[in-house]
Amino acid sequence: MEATVDKEQLAKQSVWLPMTLAGSMFFILGCITWLNGAITPFLQQMLELSPLQASFIISSFYIAVTIAGIPSAMLIKKVGYKNGMAIGCAIMALSALMYIPAAKMQMIEIFLFAQLMIGVGQTVLQTAVNPYVVKMGSEESAAVRVCIMGLLNKSAGVIVPIVFAAVVVSGVVNEGEVLSQVQKDAMANSLIAPYMSIAGLIFLFALFAKVSPLPDLVFEEEASTGKGEVKEALSHPHLALGVIGIALYVAVEVIAADTIGSYALQLGIADYSVMTSYTMGCMLIGYAIGIATIPRFMSQQTALVMSAIAGIITVFAVVLGSNESYFLSNILLVPFGGPHLPDPLLCIALLGFANAMVWPAIWPLALDGLGRLTGTASGLLIMGIAGGALGPLLIGLGNVAGLGAQGAYSLMLPSYLFILFYALKGHKMRSWK
Repeated sequence: MEATVDKEQLAKQSVWLPMTLAGSMFFILGCITWLNGAITPFLQQMLELSPLQASFIISSFYIAVTIAGIPSAMLIKKVGYKNGMAIGCAIMALSALMYIPAAKMQMIEIFLFAQLMIGVGQTVLQTAVNPYVVKMGSEESAAVRVCIMGLLNKSAGVIVPIVFAAVVVSGVVNEGEVLSQVQKDAMANSLIAPYMSIAGLIFLFALFAKVSPLPDLVFEEEASTGKGEVKEALSHPHLALGVIGIALYVAVEVIAADTIGSYALQLGIADYSVMTSYTMGCMLIGYAIGIATIPRFMSQQTALVMSAIAGIITVFAVVLGSNESYFLSNILLVPFGGPHLPDPLLCIALLGFANAMVWPAIWPLALDGLGRLTGTASGLLIMGIAGGALGPLLIGLGNVAGLGAQGAYSLMLPSYLFILFYALKGHKMRSWK
């Protein structure tokens, strides 16, 4: 059964209503997802965690996708895409409340469980909202619609770390200084009000999704092949390779966005909690260029090729750059009143620009021609977000294995090489032979 938007409903309503709802969902996803980049170094400092231990904070959020990916697709088929958005938001809101006892007890185990559950909620929401955006119009312009959603998602990624730093991070203790219990308590208590507010806001969005007159996706029945839908979907090489591509992409996206704060903390930079905003700002620029150029001036495939090449070049700049050099910030930031930041740190942020078009390009290429399998395929692609659990762990393991905090970023190269392969050949494959 092929998923399509009910055209009769869309004729009666402006497309801006579903776009507004979908956009609000992507903004909420951005608030929750990119808060990881700010909360991780904060908890690392408060709980006195090693870089490897801190990586589990991010990984527990993304590993939830492995657990919830296929169940989310099954849930969406039963309740519909609109109700799925509401359920996803409700789970995220309830999970946000778990941060309050975690902060009170200062137990990393509770933080990890809260991260896991909020990851489950965002998986349900992602499974509901992504295919709706892809199927809202022509497949040729799908990347543009995803770019618009990405702008909202990444705008949240710019705003949230700054707000977090202003509201939560006060009196930052320099790295290497031993925290007193009073300082730890103050840091923990500063989390309570913000997370109560986050929970309340997401509950409002859940209500908005539930009561809004959003046209849902309609499934047109087709003859069944008799195979399990997951197995049948994965028999399409361009989808199976797309799932791998999404997993590897999310790994490098999370590394660029969520480990930059920890890297800044190791360099002794006081404003470590806002570093994710730099990565997200670079992604916003990439999305804006994508909206302006696709499909008028370049195809989704071309954008993916260029993104992979840019990622490879930037990784080399991160690994080979000097932490004593401030060349890039002297050109890009200081003339506008910005801070002096080491070149490798700023290059990690610039990976956001290279990453911007990967997700919007892979989704429509991977879903192309799948018809009634679109829902199941979307669930599989969402499961690829589990790659975000791998990225920070690789950086943490590379650090302790001798590559160092900077050299560990070289482990991103295989991901970009696979994305380049998918852009050049993988998305065209319709048979494994």
